[in-house]
Amino acid sequence: MIKAQALKKGDTVGIISPASPPNKENLKRSLSFLEKNGLSYQFGKHAQDEYGYLAGRDEDRAADVNSMFADESIQAIICACGGFGTARMASLLDYELIKKNPKIFWGYSDITFLHTAIRQNTGLVTFHGPMLSSDFGEEKGVLPLTESYFQQLFDGSGITYDESISPLEIMTEGEADGELVGGNLSLLASSLGTPFEIDADGKLLLIEDIDEEPYAIDRMMNQLYSAGKLTEAAGLVVADFHNCVPQKRKRSIPLDEVLAHYVALSGKPAMKGFKIGHCSPNIAVPLGTKAVMNTKTKTLTIQSGISGSDDDEN
Repeated sequence: MIKAQALKKGDTVGIISPASPPNKENLKRSLSFLEKNGLSYQFGKHAQDEYGYLAGRDEDRAADVNSMFADESIQAIICACGGFGTARMASLLDYELIKKNPKIFWGYSDITFLHTAIRQNTGLVTFHGPMLSSDFGEEKGVLPLTESYFQQLFDGSGITYDESISPLEIMTEGEADGELVGGNLSLLASSLGTPFEIDADGKLLLIEDIDEEPYAIDRMMNQLYSAGKLTEAAGLVVADFHNCVPQKRKRSIPLDEVLAHYVALSGKPAMKGFKIGHCSPNIAVPLGTKAVMNTKTKTLTIQSGISGSDDDEN
């Protein structure tokens, strides 16, 4: 496990678009969030490129990731938005370079594929959190609670998620511990059978998604189950499934029933209700660091993803 150094006032953040093109107005508006946190910023060369549904060609988007890790003046890398395309260029990243230059890497949604690829090829802890154009730059803004979890990058604090944040529901009782991994269910399923297949063995597997109908969630959960990912995991952290309702197929099994079916098949401790992902608030969490989920206390305790924190001594 490798952890990046904490941010401090005056540091420079690299902004990249490794998936789809960002909304430029939102991206411009989001810069004030970085400024009020005392951070400077530098755009990747191709951060505002457009190539259909991609933010530039695969080689260019990968080059931005590599160059940001190589640039000694950059202390953290934050994705402008998700969308589609990170899986296309995961094989073009220089993982040896990334391992030698550990930095904060922050994003979610389609960025899930890069979280998995980077962690499993380098050991670097990354951060599943709200992005610039798609979250911080939205005209309606984000909740103060969402913004507050950005501070973990400065103070190296760990996270205790309990019902003071959102109501939690026990799906299967028990206590489980292990590295917290996962993210967007669609991207986790798409990793299967590739060199970047999610390793869930002995880990707490986080899942979330947006705009997928229950039948599609069923298909992807079955894929993870059939691949052994649900049964080898230590526990399941079921986060937000935003707008995952029947649309094309009006006759449907309820989403809660779909999720409960696969949780029961896994036989592992599980809770749901975590506001992590495409939701408001959107609680940012480190991926790849140690965590403990306890259904008796209804808590998910996650160690800091920052080097030199008190958690490193535990």
